[in-house]
Amino acid sequence: MPVSFKTTRLPTLLCAAALASAAGLAPALAADVPATPVAVVPVAVAPAASMFDVAFGAKLLSDYNFRGISQTDRKPGVAGYVEFQAFENFVYAGIAGYSVDLATKPDAEIDLTVGIRPKLGPFTFDFGVIQYWYPNERRLVDATGLALTPGNTDFTELAAKVSYSYEDKIILGANIFHAWDWLGSGATGTYASGTAKWNLPFLEGLAVSGELGHYWLGTVSPYLGGINLPDYFYWNAGVSYTYKNVTLDLRYHDTDLSKSECFLLTADPRGFSSGSGRSRWCSQTFIASLSVDLTASALGVFAPR
Repeated sequence: MPVSFKTTRLPTLLCAAALASAAGLAPALAADVPATPVAVVPVAVAPAASMFDVAFGAKLLSDYNFRGISQTDRKPGVAGYVEFQAFENFVYAGIAGYSVDLATKPDAEIDLTVGIRPKLGPFTFDFGVIQYWYPNERRLVDATGLALTPGNTDFTELAAKVSYSYEDKIILGANIFHAWDWLGSGATGTYASGTAKWNLPFLEGLAVSGELGHYWLGTVSPYLGGINLPDYFYWNAGVSYTYKNVTLDLRYHDTDLSKSECFLLTADPRGFSSGSGRSRWCSQTFIASLSVDLTASALGVFAPR
């Protein structure tokens, strides 16, 4: 740290030292002359990084859309999550809950996650496992007792993601997910997508973003008919505004699935009851959401003592 002396006294001290030396009084100078005052500059100490943190939040949605397919029968929904983070968010484990209205009528969708998030310069990676749990669901059957859905649609997915941030202005991402028993149907499911987000420069908190993805789906178990499920494209685009911890998001979603292909993937009960064999759960839609996201460290829970 640079030390600042009151420079107006420096010539005086030098003269005094010279005179004292000439008179043989140097020891007296050291003892009798007051020390030059030093300007003390306070040092700003950065807060210590927390080894542990908890992120949590809640969301209101006009429709819960998962990779292009409505999970709430085109009705509003709610969601919430808690995530435990360690070693500056290198390791994480979380739980999230969503209200749903699906063919098997589960009480909710519960997602359990665990993984790691390594960082390398502007790149952030995420390698994890997701368990999708649908408690208290019931198999949908037709009038003859033929199974129309699995009795248990819980499934596990492996996830790998990477994002690149350019000066926190432009964020590009790539993601891939794989399930070997998609929705308990026996079919494999692999979803890959690219994402982009631009934090607009003229208003802090305002951003535009979008995603383009493709789902590759396999063949269901023989007891469900051995049907080869249709692959499909999904995309979304929207604008969001974040003020402090609150985000408003307005987004357009769509897929290239026909209504009959959508019915094949969702077993939408309305397609059975009407006899149409069609579903509107995968068609274009506009969704608004309002969310709040917090961390325990920002609230001072893990503040250094």
